[in-house]
Amino acid sequence: MPDIVVMFFLLGLVAGALRSDLEIPKAAYDVLSLLLMLTIGLKGGMALHGNLSVELFAELMVVAALGFVLPFVLFPVLRYVVGLNVANAASLCCHYGSVSAGTFAVAMAWVEARSLPTGGEVTLYLVLLELPAILMGLWFYRRFSGERTRDTGSIPLWQETLTNRSVVLLVGGVIIGMLYGYANGDKVTAPLTEAFSLILALFLLEMGLVASETLRRLRLGDWKLLVFAVAAPPLMALPGLLAGAWIGLEPGNLVILATLTASASYIAAPVAVRHAIPDADIGMAMLASLGMTFPFNVMLGIPLYGLFAGWLTA
Repeated sequence: MPDIVVMFFLLGLVAGALRSDLEIPKAAYDVLSLLLMLTIGLKGGMALHGNLSVELFAELMVVAALGFVLPFVLFPVLRYVVGLNVANAASLCCHYGSVSAGTFAVAMAWVEARSLPTGGEVTLYLVLLELPAILMGLWFYRRFSGERTRDTGSIPLWQETLTNRSVVLLVGGVIIGMLYGYANGDKVTAPLTEAFSLILALFLLEMGLVASETLRRLRLGDWKLLVFAVAAPPLMALPGLLAGAWIGLEPGNLVILATLTASASYIAAPVAVRHAIPDADIGMAMLASLGMTFPFNVMLGIPLYGLFAGWLTA
């Protein structure tokens, strides 16, 4: 049986396929996503309380390096194997080089259900992998299209990405949790962390509905993109698994890192791409990342990465 939170995603997927009138109001979805990001940050920060070290800094530098390396592999594959134009190849490079907070939350629930040890630094993995990948994807667009990325106003792209609400809540939650720990902040943190699974289940219900709607765009001509969207996650998990094993990550941390490198963004990356690569097809990116890769990772990918992580740490 899949984890119960995954069943909520399947419920949304089936309800959407049947064209049910089930829907989660946008305001409720916004609240759920905000609570999810904040809770993830708090949980990570509390685990970091009193556990900072030089070894942790070195570990995080390796993770950040993955955020720069993965786009260099993705762009030529998207451009010459999948056959996308420069704008769409750069767009999907941003999406697939970046990470999915929703997939991260499911992976966290998966490792906790199996009592695999994890550290609070896994929340920082999420942030460290997101920004470099988006910046690299936009650099590819500027380098190979002969155009400058669109000026988003007086705010530089890196600043706009760092001030994205998901990043603010994740980093802010980490700092608050790290300062107060489990004991001093439990009046606020305990209700959120105890309700984490419920928040995640409702979030995944909405993701199932959205994924079902996205999948209705499927066309026979999209077959190369669809093959990429399903084949990429297990292949992209390998750098995370190998790098994590090399630096000696605990099994839980290793599963989380592999899941993140295998995931694709459908929140932060679309916002950045919409502003900076105006001729990219955002719908195509969402079809691949949310319609195909997200369901694959939630239902099949995470257990697979857990199996690989077990072999590497045995």
